[in-house]
Amino acid sequence: MRNHSPGEGSQTGAYYGPESGTRWFGLWDGFFAVSYLVTAILLFLSSGSQASHSIPIAALTLCVPWYAAVGRTLMIEDTYGPRNLVFAAGLVALFCVTTAFNLIGAFALFAVIPMLIMSLPMVSAVVLATVANLCPVLVVAFIGEDLGLSVLGVLPISLLSIALSMLLGLWIKRVVRQSKGRGQLIEELQRSRERVARLSHEAGISAERERLAREIHDTLAQGLTSIISLVQAAESEVRDAPDQAVNHLSLAGRVAKESLAEARDFVAALTPPALRGGSLSQAVRRQAEGLIAETGLEVRCSVMGEEKSLPMAVSVVLLRTVQEAIANVRKHAHQARTVDVIVVFDQGGVRLLVRDDGEGFTPDGTQEGYGLRGMQARVEEIDGVASVTSSPGRGTTVEVSVPVTALSGEAVSG
Repeated sequence: MRNHSPGEGSQTGAYYGPESGTRWFGLWDGFFAVSYLVTAILLFLSSGSQASHSIPIAALTLCVPWYAAVGRTLMIEDTYGPRNLVFAAGLVALFCVTTAFNLIGAFALFAVIPMLIMSLPMVSAVVLATVANLCPVLVVAFIGEDLGLSVLGVLPISLLSIALSMLLGLWIKRVVRQSKGRGQLIEELQRSRERVARLSHEAGISAERERLAREIHDTLAQGLTSIISLVQAAESEVRDAPDQAVNHLSLAGRVAKESLAEARDFVAALTPPALRGGSLSQAVRRQAEGLIAETGLEVRCSVMGEEKSLPMAVSVVLLRTVQEAIANVRKHAHQARTVDVIVVFDQGGVRLLVRDDGEGFTPDGTQEGYGLRGMQARVEEIDGVASVTSSPGRGTTVEVSVPVTALSGEAVSG
C-alpha cells in the first residue's frame, strides 16, 4: 500500500488533496461516535451490579482515545505495519472486557469490526473479527444459563453481526481508497495542466522570438544593408561622380528614415509604413524602384488581373517576401541584369513572383539562410505556399501563392 506524506497534493484544492480522505472520514467518525453513545447508554440502562455497568463503560470509553490516538491515523494513511497489529489487538482486548462483564457491549461490534477491516490486511482482519464475535458466544457458553440464553440462540446473531459489520467496513474502506484515488488523479491532472501551461508559455516565447527575428531581418537588417551599400557606393563616387554620390547619399537617407519608421512601427506592432495609405502593388513598385536606384539593374514590375483588397496579414507577408527576394538579389544575384517582380490577382487567390537572371544556385538547403526559411514560415502562417527555384547559371525564382480562402480577413490593405 502507498504511504501518503502529510503534505502531498497541497496544490490540488481543499477537497481532493491529501486531506480528501480525512474530510470524508468525518462520516466514519460520526458513525463511531453514534455506536459508542448507543452502546454506552444501553450499558448504563441495563440491569445488573454496579460492576456490570462501570467496568464495561470504562473499557468501552477507553476505545475512544485508543482510536483517536492510534487507529484513526493508521486508517487514513492506509498503511500496514506492527502498529496496526498493536492497535487491533488492543481494540479487541477492550471489546472483550466490555462484553465479558455485560453482553450488551456486543453492540460495539458494529464499530469494532469496520475498524479492524480498515486497519489490517483482509486475512488478519477476518481472524480478529472472528475472535471478537466469538467473545459474546463464549460469554453465553459460560454464564448463559444465568442469563437465560443459549449458544444456539446467540450464534446466529453473532454471524449476522459479522456479516453486516464486515460489509460496512469493506464499503468504507473502498470509498476511502476511491477518494484517495481521485485525489491522486486530480493531482496528476493539476501537474499536467501546469506542464501544459509551461510548455505553452515556452512555445509562445519561442514563436514570438521567431517572429521578432523575422521582423528584424526583413526590415532593420535589410535597411542597414542597403544603407551600407549606398554609402560605400557614394564613397567610391565622391571624387569622380559627386552628383551620383549625392544621389546615393540622399537615397541612403531615405532608406534610413524608412528603417526608423519600420523600427517604431515594429515596436508598436502597427501596419508597415510601406502599406500605410497605399495598396500592395504600390508598395511593391516602391521596392522595385529602390532596387533600381541602388543597383542600376533593369527591374520590371507588373500587376496582372484586377487588384483586390487583401487582409493586412496577407499584404504584410507578400511585402516582406518581396523585400527578402530583393535583398537576396542585391546580395547574391551576381551578374544579374534583369529582375522581374510580378503580382497576379485571379479567382484562385494572389500570386507573387520575383525572378532574376543571376548566377543562381543549387537549392539543396545549404545556401538557404534564415531569410528564405523565415519567408517560408511567414507564408505558411497565412495558409500559403512558397517555393524557391534556382539552378546554376539560370537565375532564381521566388514564388508565393496565397489561396482565396486566406483572403477572407476583415482587415484589408489599400
